[in-house]
Amino acid sequence: MDGAAAMRGRVLIGALLALYAAAASADDTDRWLEARKLFVDAYAAAEAGAAAPRDGDPKALRQYPLYPYLQRARIARALDKVGERWAPVDDAARKFVERHSAEPVADDLRALWLGTLARRAQWKAFMAHYDGAGADPVLGCDLLRARIALGRTADLAPLALQRWLTGERLPTECEPVFQWLRDRGDLSDELTAERVKLLLANGQTAFARVIARRLPEQTAAPLLQWAGLLEEPQHGIDILLGGDATLAEQAMPEALLAAWSKLARDDPPAAIERFAQFVAVTHPDAKTKSQYALALALGLAWDRRAAEALHVFATVDAADLDDYALGWQARSALWAEDWPQVQESIGGMSPVQQATPRWRYWAARAAEQLGDETRARALYELVIPSDNYYAASSAARLGHLVEPHPEQMPYDSDDVDAIAKRPEFVRSIELRRCGLPVAAVKEWLAGIAQLDAGSRSQAIRLATQWQWHDVAVALATRENVFFDYALLYPKPYDVEIENASSSAGVDAYLFYGVVRQESLFRPDAVSPSGAVGLAQLMPGTARRIARANQQPAPSTTDLFDPALNLRLGAAHLRELIDRFDGQSLVALAAYNAGPLPVDRWLPEEPMDADIWVENIPYNETRDYVQRVLWHSVVFGWLTTGQGQDFGHWSRPIVPRRSSEVADASAG
Repeated sequence: MDGAAAMRGRVLIGALLALYAAAASADDTDRWLEARKLFVDAYAAAEAGAAAPRDGDPKALRQYPLYPYLQRARIARALDKVGERWAPVDDAARKFVERHSAEPVADDLRALWLGTLARRAQWKAFMAHYDGAGADPVLGCDLLRARIALGRTADLAPLALQRWLTGERLPTECEPVFQWLRDRGDLSDELTAERVKLLLANGQTAFARVIARRLPEQTAAPLLQWAGLLEEPQHGIDILLGGDATLAEQAMPEALLAAWSKLARDDPPAAIERFAQFVAVTHPDAKTKSQYALALALGLAWDRRAAEALHVFATVDAADLDDYALGWQARSALWAEDWPQVQESIGGMSPVQQATPRWRYWAARAAEQLGDETRARALYELVIPSDNYYAASSAARLGHLVEPHPEQMPYDSDDVDAIAKRPEFVRSIELRRCGLPVAAVKEWLAGIAQLDAGSRSQAIRLATQWQWHDVAVALATRENVFFDYALLYPKPYDVEIENASSSAGVDAYLFYGVVRQESLFRPDAVSPSGAVGLAQLMPGTARRIARANQQPAPSTTDLFDPALNLRLGAAHLRELIDRFDGQSLVALAAYNAGPLPVDRWLPEEPMDADIWVENIPYNETRDYVQRVLWHSVVFGWLTTGQGQDFGHWSRPIVPRRSSEVADASAG
């Protein structure tokens, strides 16, 4: 991490510490109130590099359950900035890791300390304290280096070769291990070529070229050609189609298939234009020709070129049409309104797949369209109890209001209280209150691992009581608890969501669904892409929305404020609804994937909403839209106690009326 990034990280940590400390301090009866304040200040100071006070820490702080985390932070900073006098810091790290070896608090420090030992080639100490539990690839290679340095190489070569054969780029710490293999003669050209193939299959073309340079020219040539085909598939295929006999003769079959699949995925019109000639030039056997056709059919299906996709699907060998391929064949048939083909595609799926709510629903739709009302009704009735988007859609097709089927989980208050008093759970809630959510989850998981099945279910209630809703839902999913809606559909920001929805003019239940799906009501949520807060707004998008609504531009830290984040999130949803001519369902897809891809997904003519949703090419976005719609049903039912009308989501999806396509997400 560079200096600027580290500073930004410390600013963010400071903001979160302040946010949680302020929230926790509201309860003056809290036994840890004063100690928590001391911890928050001391931890922030340790993160900034301050040393421990010379006269020691106050007794209240030393007795606080999180005191080891403060000690860890101080040792970590000392490891980060120590000069030549390693002995005192090594001793402190060793004692801490040994004292807390069974606790999550030791994990990060152990990894950091082991890294410093490896850099100093202190291999005996490294081996003594490497616990083997982590998945860190750097430490994994450091362990192999330690064994080499200490002469403990019995049975080491197979482990090193196992690490070598991966499609991922490995850290530089692994190179001495691989050089050891080369020196022994264990890393043959065949194994090197195999590594290159794995890298190419994983799309790591640049690094594949680096590894391929170690091979003899004759061996490397087809692999480098494979890399070139992947980097510019259309260009390479056009050279082949232009009559380059050398390319056709040298190209590896898997390279041609990979390049063709990439072209079919990235540019389906270009692929279908070249398909017949490509097959004629490459002379594939029947199996490979079918694989070429399948790759093209899938690309066309993702691009919603349904008629062409169905034509090509028909040329694919039946043995290559697995459930995934049949699913996209069925989606193309839906887009083309070819209902007999929908039935045929679903009929070809495995019994397990046919029994899913998704394909039962579409089998019912096909039966309904083909005039078999009895079969359609029976299938719709089978789907309704599954409580999901397809259940709601089935109820709507039958003209019913949607009513979920709740199953209340038993509540054992004594067990919940006992769990809350266990050390791991005490530390987990305190870490959360102090703005250290990653460490809090680690402690939580350590505690969960020690519970029996019954207590794990009660821990869901504990997490909900603590308003730790993302953790509660994650544990509920793991424990197969799905239908206790009162437990799993909380409304912790009821007033803020109602106000934001009303101000923006969006459906409150729909916005509840968006927030639940985006963050599970976690105000400090930060996605890998940088989206922030309850409504998961990118900072640039939030600033643009604020300006458009004559509001001050928020900082990233401002977006952790629930009221502000929700207000801007609802305004963003409103903006997308307006952009897509009032089509809230389309706006949901744009909220997840961005408006530009969704512009491309719109049909040329009005289309049934369920067919359009089913053909969203991004799996994540399709699931997102379906889940948010179901969430909106549950929130509406919980709030009103009445069945919900899902039929209004059946309004056909229509093309944009506007002739201009602007990127509404530009920051």
